[in-house]
Amino acid sequence: MTRAEIAALIPHAGAMCLLDGVLNWDATKISCVSRTHRDADNPLRCDGRLPAMCGIEYAAQAMALHGGLSGMVGGRPRAGYLVALREVVCRHSRLDLCDGDLSIDAAQLMGDQGRVIYEFSVRAGEIDLVSGRATVVLDAG
Repeated sequence: MTRAEIAALIPHAGAMCLLDGVLNWDATKISCVSRTHRDADNPLRCDGRLPAMCGIEYAAQAMALHGGLSGMVGGRPRAGYLVALREVVCRHSRLDLCDGDLSIDAAQLMGDQGRVIYEFSVRAGEIDLVSGRATVVLDAG
């Protein structure tokens, strides 16, 4: 998938679309790749740094893309509201210090048309950066 194809399926556009590609996906999980953590113009940077907790946004976009690909959210991207995070573990302080591409995995644990719970992880090579579970409520409008 191209970045334009990804952006068409998620409610993020321009530089805020952080994913560069999809490695694989099926009905319950997705694996994505990103190189945007090394971009000096990354919109999540603060004082030139990209905190590792921003990996949650990368994971949220992977979840949104999975929803778009699996048809859970219908034909048009719907806004999702991150309403809860559980068991989040951050093993490094910054994403921008990672040399390799980011691998973002999300696996749907349960869900319906209004709410989805995913388990997620963000890695650089074999290095675990951020992991946890997220509950997303989908906009009914």
